[in-house]
Amino acid sequence: MHYNKSKFVLLFLFSTAFVAAQKPVKSTSVALYNQIEKANFLGSVLYIAAHPDDENTRLISYLSNDVKARTGYLSLTRGDGGQNLIGPQLRELLGVIRTQELIEARKIDGGEQFFSRANDFGFSKNPEETLTIWNENEVLADVIWTIRKFQPDVIINRFDHRTGGTTHGHHTSSAILSTKSFAMTNDPTLFPEQLQYVTPWQTKRQFFNTSWWFYGSQEKFDAANKATLSTLKTGTYYKNLGKSNQEIAALSRSSHQSQGFGSTGSRGVDTEYLELVNGTPLQNKDNLFEGIDTSWNRVKGGKPIGELLAKILANYNFQDPSASVKELVTAYSMIQKLEETHWKTIKSTELEQIIAGCTGLYLEAAAATQEVFPDSTVKLKLEAINRSEVPMMLKSITTQPENKSTTINTALAFNDDQTFPAQIVLPATTEYTQPYWLKEPSTVGMYTVSDQKNRGIPDIIRDAQVTFNIEVAGTVIPFTQKVVYKYNDDVRGEIFDYLDVVPEVTSSIINKVALFTANESKAIAVKVKAGKDNINGIVALDLPKEWKVTPANYTFSLDKKGMDKTVVFNVTAPAKPSEVAAKSIVTVGDKQYTKDQIIIDYKHITKQQVLEDAAARFIQVDLKTTNKKIAYIMGAGDQVPESLIQMGYQVTVIDPIAISTNSLKAFDVVITGIRAYNTVPLLANKQQILLDFVKSGKTMIVQYNTPSNEIPDNIAPYSLHISRDRVTDENAATTFLAPKHSVLNYPNQITTEDFEGWTQEQGLYYPDQYDAHFTPILSSADKGESPKDGALLVAPYGKGFYVYTGLSFFRELPVGVSGAYRLLSNIISLQSTPTTDKTTTKN
Repeated sequence: MHYNKSKFVLLFLFSTAFVAAQKPVKSTSVALYNQIEKANFLGSVLYIAAHPDDENTRLISYLSNDVKARTGYLSLTRGDGGQNLIGPQLRELLGVIRTQELIEARKIDGGEQFFSRANDFGFSKNPEETLTIWNENEVLADVIWTIRKFQPDVIINRFDHRTGGTTHGHHTSSAILSTKSFAMTNDPTLFPEQLQYVTPWQTKRQFFNTSWWFYGSQEKFDAANKATLSTLKTGTYYKNLGKSNQEIAALSRSSHQSQGFGSTGSRGVDTEYLELVNGTPLQNKDNLFEGIDTSWNRVKGGKPIGELLAKILANYNFQDPSASVKELVTAYSMIQKLEETHWKTIKSTELEQIIAGCTGLYLEAAAATQEVFPDSTVKLKLEAINRSEVPMMLKSITTQPENKSTTINTALAFNDDQTFPAQIVLPATTEYTQPYWLKEPSTVGMYTVSDQKNRGIPDIIRDAQVTFNIEVAGTVIPFTQKVVYKYNDDVRGEIFDYLDVVPEVTSSIINKVALFTANESKAIAVKVKAGKDNINGIVALDLPKEWKVTPANYTFSLDKKGMDKTVVFNVTAPAKPSEVAAKSIVTVGDKQYTKDQIIIDYKHITKQQVLEDAAARFIQVDLKTTNKKIAYIMGAGDQVPESLIQMGYQVTVIDPIAISTNSLKAFDVVITGIRAYNTVPLLANKQQILLDFVKSGKTMIVQYNTPSNEIPDNIAPYSLHISRDRVTDENAATTFLAPKHSVLNYPNQITTEDFEGWTQEQGLYYPDQYDAHFTPILSSADKGESPKDGALLVAPYGKGFYVYTGLSFFRELPVGVSGAYRLLSNIISLQSTPTTDKTTTKN
């Protein structure tokens, strides 16, 4: 089928119609002037790295705001394998969060955002492993696809393609694939299936963005010969913005809240260094665009447009930007007559936004509700106001996805706020709103996106939108707005969310992991939620026949959209150990619904809906526990407390400020969450109380922290040095260094089988130096490396036990890895003895 390339590029371009999640942009006259300057520059740079937060925001901001280049960032992954400092979401859900954080970052620094299909499977120690787990050819195809669409004059790699094994394997792989692509993107015989949408493209030159980090220290970098490097002075102070380039970059970098990358702005001289990797060498090493025509002359018939935009800039009235509108519309009309499609599409979009900003044109398509369902009618309130003296007429509107045009012919007089009703009809085939890269089955290393056109698009694809066709100074210009839902929050004020298409009904098994003993019965709660009014049906649990469920199903009736009902099934486990996926199935009429609606809603990003299978993991496991009361101190955020409750423990999450000798008396064990000492500075002041708790005869379990200045010297009762050692291969063979130690024998007999089925990694940030009082329990290693012995360290202290562990319990427990439950039970039971403690058996 023939596809219109111009329309496709519009889909690919990042829209700046909303900032601060979805709040509409209301441009200042200074911002509009800068946008016109950018409209008169036809050059582009693509920055390439591996993860969200890898990008150099100083350089992206400089290229976008100082040079005025169209600047993009291609992150090969969405950061799914990292840790989360703001909540419990991991893996795909964390990738959704980090995707939105990158989009917010680009709104601040002026760049555009792109991705490949590569799945961030966690830390990788070398590019060989990375490119094996990723599909190297498919990720390379995505890099080439992005370059062919974006058509960068210059590519900048964040990492060095020659240094495999010295940094994260994803990092080096991003540079390897970028460097490899340089000579391939202009070859029509390579990935020819892309050429129905894009054309071959040859980038002029490619650089590696080096810095002191790659030299090992600032001192070594200062002493290095930089004569062959290009230098960019990026410490620009933007007088019309009142900010330095570094201050803008810091705001952008601070968008990465889930990674704890809040950044303080700086001022003054700043230099970025670039090493040429491919392409034409520079004579003037400070000019990346040397030999590249970045004026409108590069487009056939474009010279008059450039001259007109230069005139507009020269005569721009900061007190009345609307004085430029007539000539801006003329420039827009001239662009529509061009034959070339790439810059025509980009600059048309830029001019539309500039014209809207200069006239104070405010357009909004607001739905009466935030959630709708397929085969329904969405009622809208449209708003249009022209806050300038420029004559305008709203000729018509076009609603999507039904592509229906409605004639309006209403004059938009100065400051006359026009509102009128409209509607969008969603067909029965309308897809639910969710991240498009999560719709199809994925692998450990790759997401599946079958539709070539969608690959690389950063955000959720939302079809519900309204185009306002407005005649401005004699020319009809289409202004497109996505449909939003807005409401007033008593604290935050006006809040905007996008319209979400939801299933007519969803369900959720409340506990995602349930542990059973042999023949044990448990109450399993399932919540059913209505996506429309008057929904009636049946909900059932789907389990293998050896698992007994009563009743077989429940009928339900929900009168209003958004209502929910919780039903409770009695589930009995089989006599033999078993691990199964339980599924919740809702039947309405002749249709079945199997999705669980997950909402991710943080203030710094756009609200997200993710639809997952309504499933949980039920495990009949040979697990013995001792009666223990546990105090849990949260760190960066994890779901370990919920897992401990599933094991049968009494768990209290305590506020660090409340830690005292008396408050801890009620507990047998204290567990600190992941990165607790990195994220809770107050904890260092409570450390002596915690160590005294151990000394009195209790147990303290410290989960992993990263090496940093926040770690107190007395994090342990004896000397302990936290390193960056880790074992990333979840299947690495494990050796028991102390096979007779009680932590491997009571109350569960731990075997190497307990380390089977682990996910993403065994552990991270192991201590590499520790006092002789510590007994190392486990040893394992990634391929080709020396054994790492610091995964689990146990030391008696006074009458109690202190434990430090880098094992990734925070990943294993929420997905139901039975061996992780068994080992953690033993750690918790260190202070127990078979003669004094009652033991509960989960067979």
